[in-house]
Formats: sequence, structure tokens, C-alpha cells
Amino acid sequence: MTDEPRTSRRSQAWFGAQGRSGMVYRSWMRSQGFGHEVFDGRPVIGIATSASELAPCNAHLTRVAEAVKRGVWQAGGFPLQFPTMATGETLMRPTAMLYRNLMAMEVEELIRANPLDGVVLLSGCDKTTPAMLMGAASVDLPAVMVTGGPMLNGKYRGQDVGSGTHVWKFEEDLKTGRMTEEECFFAEGCMARSNGHCMTMGTASTMACLAEALGMQLPGSAAWPAVDSRRMETAQAAGQRIVGMVEEELRPSRILTREAFENAVRVNAAIGGSTNAVIHLLAIAGRVGVDLSLRDFDELARAVPTLVNLMPSGKYLMEDFCYAGGLPAVLAELLGGGLLHGSQITVTGRTIAENNTGSTDNTGNTERVGSDPDPDFDVITRLDAPLQPAGTGIAVLRGNLCPDGAVIKQSAASPHLLTHRGPARVFDSPEAYHEVADDPDLDIDENTVIVIRNAGPKGYPGMPEVANVPLPAKLLKAGVKDMVRVCDGRMSGTGYGTVVLHVAPEAAVGGPLALVHDGDPVVLDVPHRTLRLDVDDAELTRRRRAWRAPAERHAGGYAWLYTQNVEQADRGADFGFLRGNRGHEVPRDSH
Repeated sequence: MTDEPRTSRRSQAWFGAQGRSGMVYRSWMRSQGFGHEVFDGRPVIGIATSASELAPCNAHLTRVAEAVKRGVWQAGGFPLQFPTMATGETLMRPTAMLYRNLMAMEVEELIRANPLDGVVLLSGCDKTTPAMLMGAASVDLPAVMVTGGPMLNGKYRGQDVGSGTHVWKFEEDLKTGRMTEEECFFAEGCMARSNGHCMTMGTASTMACLAEALGMQLPGSAAWPAVDSRRMETAQAAGQRIVGMVEEELRPSRILTREAFENAVRVNAAIGGSTNAVIHLLAIAGRVGVDLSLRDFDELARAVPTLVNLMPSGKYLMEDFCYAGGLPAVLAELLGGGLLHGSQITVTGRTIAENNTGSTDNTGNTERVGSDPDPDFDVITRLDAPLQPAGTGIAVLRGNLCPDGAVIKQSAASPHLLTHRGPARVFDSPEAYHEVADDPDLDIDENTVIVIRNAGPKGYPGMPEVANVPLPAKLLKAGVKDMVRVCDGRMSGTGYGTVVLHVAPEAAVGGPLALVHDGDPVVLDVPHRTLRLDVDDAELTRRRRAWRAPAERHAGGYAWLYTQNVEQADRGADFGFLRGNRGHEVPRDSH
């Protein structure tokens, strides 16, 4: 504890107030059985939890919150748990991404409106982690993230199966007759066999790792499985640490610097992380005023090889990653290669280098922190023998089809399709494609470029994970494994294939994707970072004059608010009015 007077705490504007106001605040809290001593000026710590049975990845967070409370009490704080909405991609329609910004707004306002000095953020699925970081960044009170952890490895017929990734594989097997309906029904119960988020390197695992890479999560805590006792140890430690962060006034604005985001971009490349990380990191950066652009994701990652051998880019799962050393092993490897800003501060109060380099000799060789003494370098490879060479991570494309950019995950794509020219087959919605995908007479072959449009932030709305549509049934049966697909939407981090995503501007706002006709030659050249439509400018100008914006589908409610204010994918699909730090000034007292 410092010598700072306890009456200076933010929470004391409520609990230290005199007269009627103080009596109201304290008496109602005492109705829950809290004794008067908790109002003595100790740090009041909010525990924001997205626990919900409607979001299976988050369902266990109530138990995690209990562990956080223990830590807060142990460190001399006063813990108060409160619920937030849960944005689970598993159930929400049309897409959880539609509600990420709403959740971020809710988290921000709940923190600001209540007598809190610091907050622990409990998240699980892929949208809750960025939403909580966005909200906490905008209010800028001391905050630490605790993600809920991945599920145990799936097991089916003696093989590991990954949630999400094997959904696509099993679907293909079902369409081609390699799997029966009964077998598929049984397999789905083998895929997700414990609490936790996807155990592949999908978006949930990616964002957990990036929360740690940003410095907002305790070292090593991203990878412990949800049902591992050390997940609860991590949560308890976070509860203890947040009290210290309040004493030190260690706020997100000190942690989430330009250097922290550069570290996160490079870590995303090293772990073979989700393309959705691009959208989320851009949005979080916008909340703290960091100038992060789409171009940075290409330039910063070019020197970084893929080190982590996890589905969908590799063969292992998060449980294996955890026991091979987890993110600290990756960070140590990158630090040893001079690829990270080692002096960046973290929630521990120490730098990322101090947290993760372990014992390093003068040659740069590093022991893997928290790993087996005999580590498995097949799960987490070394810089000198990576899973995939530098420059094979997320690539940012430009061209007349995506003037503001598009992205492709090279490590999950087919190498022979990274340079491709083929005729477009255009669908005005993902539903329009699904209606005909099983038609044996569908006029598509393996050289066709499938174009799915009106799936962007405004057009769908919410930019759903629909871009990696399954291949036409007739081509799957013929043995075709992959095709080029181009979309202004997203794809699941558990997905794979040669899929160009996040095309900006989107079709619904008049982006060039809206001008593509069936048969137009589409040219993809990932090595040269280009995506273009081989149609002359005069013809495109004629088509643009004839184009009409789609009618507004929403006259009110949140969907209207979203479509009127959402920014494009290259800016993180946040609301413009939510950008920036609005601070934690105590609201006026109405009592």
C-alpha cells in the first residue's frame, strides 16, 4: 500500500460521501451482507463477467469470477461482480459481430457509472475479449483481462478433432459420402467436450493470446484449459494483481501503446492467428488513439515466420500448445530474435521481456518459461526451423477490387492458388450461394472465383463469418479441395482455404465488389499483394453510374444505429463516435 490518502479513491465519491448520499450508497450495499469496514477506502474492484448459458464459451465464467474474488479479498480490495452481455458466435444471429460494439459500449458505461477503482475483465468467446478491451480502454481505469481458456482437445475415433475446424471437415465428408448423418451426429459430441472456447487457433484463442501479447493479461494465462485448476490460479492471481494496479495507477493507456500493438501484430503472425484479429486490433487501437493501419499488419508481419503448429494452419490444438510452453514460449522466441519491443510495460508492472525471457545466456538461447524441461518443438517451433517461413502470415491486398484493402490468411490457404486468375461467379448474399451450392448442374469449376458480396459491416449487417463458404458439392465429389473465394465479410478463425476477406469498401456502400459481373476475370496475386478485376476503367465507370444503393432494411432499433454509424473493415468496424478515450470522471450525484 502507498501513503496516498484512501479518501482520494474514485469509489470514495460514493462510499465516502457524507449525508444522505453516502447513507444511500452504503445502506443498499449493506443489504447484501457487506460489513461497514469495506467502505474504509480500500480499492473497489469490479469483476465484469460475460457468463451466460447463451454463450457456451462463457458459461463457466461464474466460477472463474469466484477465484478472482478470492484474489481481490486477499490483496485487501473489495470485489463486486457484475454481468455484461455475452456475444457468442455459436448462437447469435445474424452474427455476434453485430453486437461487439454494443457490448463495448455497455462495458465502458458500466465501469464509468459505478463506484469502481479498477476492473477485472472475464471473457470467453471471440467477440467478448475485444469488446471488453475496447470498453475498458475508453474509460481508462486500471484493468486486467482474464480469458476463460480453451476446451480440452476433441477426440473422435482415436484422433484429435478441433472445434470449428472439424465442422468444415465433417461437412465436406458428409457431402461426399465419407461420413453418415449418424456418424456426424456422434462426432459433434466429441468435438466440444468441456467448458471453454474453441481449442484451435481460432479467433477466441487468438484474441486470448493477443490480450497477453498486448500486456493486458498475466503471463502464461492465455492457454491454460478452462477446466485446468491453473485457470483458477490465474484468475486468483489477477484478482490480487488488480489491487496493486490501482495503487500504481497502471491504466490501459500506459500499456496499450503503439509498441504494444506492433508486438501483437507480430505475435499474431507467429501463432498463425485469426484474420479477425485485424478487425479487433484496429478497433482497440482506435479507442486509445494509436495510429494503427491495415498496412501495418502486412509490413510488421513480413519478417515473422509461423511458429505455432495448431489447427487450422497445423495439426495440434491449444491443450498441446499450453503444455509446450504456451504464449511465453512464443514471446521468448520472438524476443530472442529481436522481433518484439521488449521494453513494453504490462499489467504485471514489468516489461514483456522481463515477464517472458526466462533465463537467457549471452548467445540469446532461452529456456521456455513454464514449459516441460524437454519441450516439444513440433508444437512451438524455433525461429531457425519454423512451421512456415517469414512472410506467410496474413497478407494485405490492394487493387481496383479492394482500394481500401482486403486480407488473406496465407498459412491456411492452398499455395497453388495464391497466384490465380479465374472467372467470377457472383452471389449477392451468402444465402444465394447456399441455395444452389448442392446443385449438380451449377455452372462452376475449380478455376472459378466465387464472389460473395453484401456481407460487410453495413450490408449484412455485422460482417458475419460467411466468406469461407463450402465448395460446391459436385466439385467436392470430384476431389477438388480448395477454390478462391472473395468476400466483404469475415471467416471464422477456425476456418481454412484460399479466401480473400474484409474487402473494403464493401459492396453495400458502393465498393468495387458491387460492380463485379459473372465471368469477369478476377486476378489474385498474393506475392505481389494485389487483387484486381481485369475490366477496363471505362466499363467500371459505366457500371458505377448504373449502380443503386440497396434500400435501408432497418428503420429503428440497434440495427439501425449500427448501420448508420459503423465504419468499414479497414478501420476496425467500430462506431466512429466510440473512438477515443472518454475517461473515468465521476458522474454527477443525483441523490
